[in-house]
Amino acid sequence: MKKEEIPQDKSALEKLTKEVCYAVDEQGNYTTALSSGWEVKANALDVAWEDIEQRIANARQKVLNNEASPLLFFMEWRLMDIPIVAAYTGFWKWKVKKHMKPNVFKKINEKKMQRYADAFNVTIEELKTMNVEKVK
Repeated sequence: MKKEEIPQDKSALEKLTKEVCYAVDEQGNYTTALSSGWEVKANALDVAWEDIEQRIANARQKVLNNEASPLLFFMEWRLMDIPIVAAYTGFWKWKVKKHMKPNVFKKINEKKMQRYADAFNVTIEELKTMNVEKVK
């Protein structure tokens, strides 16, 4: 692809980052150039984010139905899994899994609750209520 043919389509990440692409310059040499996006990639990214938003909504509903603790919601919201949460908090993976049960979560002391809040970059109140509007 020639340097001037590199896609510059609108994408969800265009304001945050640019993608480095290889292209051929006027002399026929390979060089790098920046692309703000490519429609096909942007569409794929949109589909992925829709899936993530659905997973977050499902997690919130499970918490509201008392089927899971707010940890599930925040794990989905922060795109984390049990091993990542365990690494950030210092808890064993089995302990994180146990804390995902609503009745166990309600008994967690303030010190442990603060470790989770720090890992998700929220306050303890936000952790307990899931009242978060934007990513910090």
